[in-house]
Amino acid sequence: MLSKLLQHKGKIITAIFIIVCFGVVRAFEGKLFYDPFLAYFESDFKDAPFPSIDSFRLFGGLLFRYLLNTLLSLLLIYTLFQEVEILKFSAILYVFFLILLLGMFFVIIKYFQDWSWLLFYVRRFIIQPIFVLLFIPAFYYQQQNLKK
Repeated sequence: MLSKLLQHKGKIITAIFIIVCFGVVRAFEGKLFYDPFLAYFESDFKDAPFPSIDSFRLFGGLLFRYLLNTLLSLLLIYTLFQEVEILKFSAILYVFFLILLLGMFFVIIKYFQDWSWLLFYVRRFIIQPIFVLLFIPAFYYQQQNLKK
């Protein structure tokens, strides 16, 4: 097993570096992105009205953060699997989810201000690299089933 680890040390080092980059994005989120919902969701938000927002800056910040997390996620997926088809499929899924989630986010803000709990979860999928946590085990499982 140690020989396998040493054989893939480049992959392991690259994957660890990408994971550290995810941590850096998270650590500096308050400085890198405009997001008045950071403080809002840290408080007791159940009955609180939404904070005042600059829609254009918020959209830009969410888009930038999603794209940054997507780029890191795609790099991690390619590092682990090194298959262009998996990378293309992942990129298509990320674009689909970007359109779906940002659409839901702004519909909730505009028309459903009582649904702060739903906004919390939609926003979570936009700003956190949750999809990579779902995609990596799925692609690994798929690869194992193809080998059988």
